[in-house]
Amino acid sequence: MGLRWGLLSCARICRRGLIPGIRASETGTLAALASRDGSQAKAWADEFEIPRAYGSYDALLADPEVDAVYVPLPNELHKPWVERAADAGKHVLCEKPLALNADEAAAMVEYCRSRKVLLMEAFMWRHHPRTLAVKKLVDEGKIGELRLIRSSFSFPIDPGDWRLDSNRGGGALWDVGCYGVNAARLFAGDEPEQIQAAAHMKGGVDMSLAAVMEFPNGVLASVDCSFEQPFRCWCEIVGTRGVIEIPDAYLPPASGPIATLRTMAEPSDVGAGDDRIETLTFTDVNQYAAMVDAFGRSVAAGRLEAPAEDGLLQMKTLDAILRSAGG
Repeated sequence: MGLRWGLLSCARICRRGLIPGIRASETGTLAALASRDGSQAKAWADEFEIPRAYGSYDALLADPEVDAVYVPLPNELHKPWVERAADAGKHVLCEKPLALNADEAAAMVEYCRSRKVLLMEAFMWRHHPRTLAVKKLVDEGKIGELRLIRSSFSFPIDPGDWRLDSNRGGGALWDVGCYGVNAARLFAGDEPEQIQAAAHMKGGVDMSLAAVMEFPNGVLASVDCSFEQPFRCWCEIVGTRGVIEIPDAYLPPASGPIATLRTMAEPSDVGAGDDRIETLTFTDVNQYAAMVDAFGRSVAAGRLEAPAEDGLLQMKTLDAILRSAGG
């Protein structure tokens, strides 16, 4: 049997991500929605044909016909509502970043483990077929030995956005830079040993940040992010024999996400022609649906299955980057 989902709030990401994602999934059904504004919950339930609407998060958590909840609340509210969901016996998919710091994240992971519910950080891009295929190419040595991962993610933010509030877990790293960090950790297949970072801080949050991470086996990663630069979203993976370029790295277009694989000519072919360039096209998939189904498989297995993560190691790396940047 699939999971019956409840959404804690009418956040924008629910409208554009989780509601269509659950509907497009093979294992999930959308059972309930909650908002602290009961009229808004009712309006959304009517619009999206959701069976039940609640005027409080606690009321939804008390619903015995909800198996799992998605927590898209502002960062400072992740820990209390993840723990309340665990108390109610609900499995939890929590929006990134998991917590305000690694200590909070560790407490959340242990709390959910003690309540025998699964906790997963909601990095939808990890579950897209393109990500899985690129990871396989890297692991199989298609670009030789991995040496460098580069990622940029930026957009100009609205001056009144809550993500500019340091008390609420604001900052470019936690909102968009975290994707590049996540990509570096995924493709390197390990955790960074050394980190150096610098940031432009304003009002207590990082408006722009750049970090360099050193992983085992000579792998380097460069990640930059910003709330004060034009929109950019790309990733490049470089090995000793080739390069994979990933446009729209974390927000693949519905028209068919692509990547470009460029591999060097064999030594015997040097001088005989250019490097080989191949355009990789992947099946159109709603990456939120892929994440929902991955979560469902993990719940069925009783453990998080790769590439899913609980978010604790990710949070430790984010903490280290911010410390290095003086944030």
